[in-house]
Amino acid sequence: MKSISFIVVFWLASLSVGHAASFVCERATTSTEKTICAERSLNDADVKMAHSYQIVKRLFPMGTRSVIQDEQVKWLRLRNECGHSVRCLTDVYQLRQQKLDMYLERVYQQGPF
Repeated sequence: MKSISFIVVFWLASLSVGHAASFVCERATTSTEKTICAERSLNDADVKMAHSYQIVKRLFPMGTRSVIQDEQVKWLRLRNECGHSVRCLTDVYQLRQQKLDMYLERVYQQGPF
C-alpha cells in the first residue's frame, strides 16, 4: 500500500491550489462545487478522491472498471445532494475514499510489482 500511497501523494503535491481535481473552481456553478472550492479540507479530499479514482479505474479490467465507474456516478449524485453542508460533504468524501482505498488494497495484495 505504501507504493500506491506514494503515487497519490506525489500527484497531490503536483496540483495547483486553485483547482479541485475534478473541476475548475473558477467555473463552479452549484452550491456543492462552491463549497468544495471554499473549504480547503474538501478541496484536498476532492483532489485525493479524484486521483485515487483515476488510478483505480486504470488498474482493473473492463468488467470491474464499469462497476467502479457506475459507483462514481452514483457517488457524484450523492455528493451533489449535500449542497453547501460541509459535514455532509466531508462524510461522503470519506466514504468514497474508503471504497477506493479498498480497491487499491486489493490490487496491492496481488503484488509483487
